[in-house]
Amino acid sequence: MKVEELLRGKGREVVTIGTHATIDTLVRRLRLEKIGAVVVSDDGETVDGIISERDVVNGLADHGAELRAMMVSELMTRNVVTCAPSDEIRDIMRLMTQKRIRHLPVIYHGKLAGVISIGDVVKNRLEDMQMEANVLRDYLAVRQ
Repeated sequence: MKVEELLRGKGREVVTIGTHATIDTLVRRLRLEKIGAVVVSDDGETVDGIISERDVVNGLADHGAELRAMMVSELMTRNVVTCAPSDEIRDIMRLMTQKRIRHLPVIYHGKLAGVISIGDVVKNRLEDMQMEANVLRDYLAVRQ
């Protein structure tokens, strides 16, 4: 299965936040949207960075209460690992595991086309395994 197929099923909506937003605004947005990371983009089409709950926790350890007033651009990850709609999910699983990444922006023709999370990938794999089990069960039922 390819990333494109996964996006077709889950949707292409991407929550973004601008570089000049405060961490306080970010935290409220994460809670409101019930998500673990936000793509940082000033124009909604290009990826300037990504910021996650993990970044906020690390920032809190480093900056304490001052963190809330800091800008997203001061804390975000700038070198963002991305993927393409044509990438295979099995390759994305390997990449996410090796690099310990939980969210990957999907880029198509230089523009933000979606985001996939480790949860999306795991859900997809579980569905595949369930389908395989059902096919094997049906096969065995017919043979008996």
